[in-house]
Amino acid sequence: MIRMTKVLGLGAVAALGLIANSARPANADPVEIRLATLAPSGSPWMAVLDKAADEIKTKTEGRVTLKYFEGGQQGDERDFVRKIKLGQLDGAAVTSIGLAMIDESIRVLEVPMLFSSAEEVDYVADKMWPSFQKRFEKKGFKLNDRGEVGWVYFLSKTKIESLADLKGQKIWQWGDDQLVGAMFKKLSLNGVPLGVPEVDASLTSGRITAAYGSPVAAVALQWYSKVKFMTSMPMSFAIGATVVSLESLKKLAPADAKSLEDIGKASSKKLRKVIRKANEDAKATMVKKGVTVVQTPVAMVDEFTKNSLEVQKQLIGKVYSQDDLDAVLKYRDEFRAKNKKAAPAPAAPAAPAAK
Repeated sequence: MIRMTKVLGLGAVAALGLIANSARPANADPVEIRLATLAPSGSPWMAVLDKAADEIKTKTEGRVTLKYFEGGQQGDERDFVRKIKLGQLDGAAVTSIGLAMIDESIRVLEVPMLFSSAEEVDYVADKMWPSFQKRFEKKGFKLNDRGEVGWVYFLSKTKIESLADLKGQKIWQWGDDQLVGAMFKKLSLNGVPLGVPEVDASLTSGRITAAYGSPVAAVALQWYSKVKFMTSMPMSFAIGATVVSLESLKKLAPADAKSLEDIGKASSKKLRKVIRKANEDAKATMVKKGVTVVQTPVAMVDEFTKNSLEVQKQLIGKVYSQDDLDAVLKYRDEFRAKNKKAAPAPAAPAAPAAK
C-alpha cells in the first residue's frame, strides 16, 4: 500500500521481540544490538523505542543494549537491509518497504482501499502475522511484533479534487515500492522516484509537488510545512516492524532473549496505541498550521477504489500469492460479519471555520 516515508520508518515500526538460540553464558561480555530507522529523533516512534531500549538495558543488567541510528543516518531502508546482510547492522525498525525487501508478500496487508477501519487492520494482521514471521525466519530474520505508520493521505501544494488533479501533480514515489508503482501506472500518475531522505528538499525545490504519508510522518519529517493541502481520503493503512538478523541474536543468552521478547511485545502494543493518538494530534496540528483538508469527492473515491481492485488482482504472483490475498479478504470479511458493519475509514478533519 502506499507507504509512507516515513518516517516511514517509522513507521513503522515495531518494538523488539528478539529470540535467540544460543546457550551463551549470562556473564559474557555485553552485547550491543545496532538498529537503523528513518524515524526522527523526538518522534513518537523513537519515544517508544527509546523507552523499550532503556527497559531492556535495565532488565538485562546492562548485558544487552540497543543502539539506534535514527533519522536516516544509515541511508534509506534498502541500505538498512543491505547493511544487515553484510553484518554492518544487526537490525532495523522499518516500514513495509523495508520488510518487503526481505519478503515482499507482506505488502498484501497494504493494498490501497483494502480496509475501512484500524480495527479491521488489527484483526487481519494478527491472523496473518505468524505466517509472515515464519517466512522471515527462513530468510535469516526475526520479524518482531507489528508496528504502525497509520492511514496514508496525499499531501500537495495545490488542491486535489479529482483524479485529473492528481495526474497533474509531480508525486513522490518511493522507488522501491512495487505496489505503489503499480497503482501509479494504473492511474497514469506522474511518479518521481526518490528515497525518503530526499523528499523534504524535493518539496522545497519544486522537484515534486505532492507526496503521500500519514499525518504523524508528515509532521515528524516536516513535509507538512511545504504543502498546503491534504486529501480527506485515506488510501491505505501503513504498517512497520523491527527486524533483527538471526545471526546477531545468537550472541544473546536465553534469559536475555526472553526479556527482549517480553519487553518487545509490550512495547509494540503500546506503539500502535501511541501512533494512533499521534496521528490524530498531527492532523489537528496540520490544520492549525494552515494545511487545508480537501473533501475527496465520492466520484474520485469510487474511481480510486475501482482501480485499486484491478491492481489488487494484477499483483497476484508478482508481490503476493492468490492464497495470501484470499486469506486477507477472508479475515477482513470475517471481521465485518462479526461486527455487522465496517466503520468508515477516518477522514481528515475539516479546516476550522473562520472567526
